[in-house]
Amino acid sequence: MPDVQTESADQVTGSCLCGEVTYQLDGNLGIFQYCHCSRCRKFTGSAHAANILARPEQFSWLSGRQHIGKYTPADTKHFTTAFCKHCGSSLPWLAKSGKAMVIPAGTLDIHPGIEPQQNVFRASGADWYQPASDLPEWDCLPEK
Repeated sequence: MPDVQTESADQVTGSCLCGEVTYQLDGNLGIFQYCHCSRCRKFTGSAHAANILARPEQFSWLSGRQHIGKYTPADTKHFTTAFCKHCGSSLPWLAKSGKAMVIPAGTLDIHPGIEPQQNVFRASGADWYQPASDLPEWDCLPEK
């Protein structure tokens, strides 16, 4: 596995798993958070989403816009989702308010120059969740 690049510049790129959809992020709002709400858990299939927030003008699609699907539940204030129609990867989405792009951090190609700062909606988090720091770590899949 290649070394993870850390870039101090504000400009980073991201993509879906199959590479059909790519984007560029020019800065962020200084917010990188783990969201434990039930919607983020359902969308990611994980204990939480890892999201970076940016202003819409800091974000641009580079390729593959035609491959982007969207789901916007009617009963939500901010939440919507975007995904690649080819591979199903989560993709950045515009909050319903139109004031923030929500960038799934796992779709970034390089280090964004910001670290996670907070956990939000922990009260509605998965009851089976264990912090990663409490679990054993392996550099690869361990032998049985």
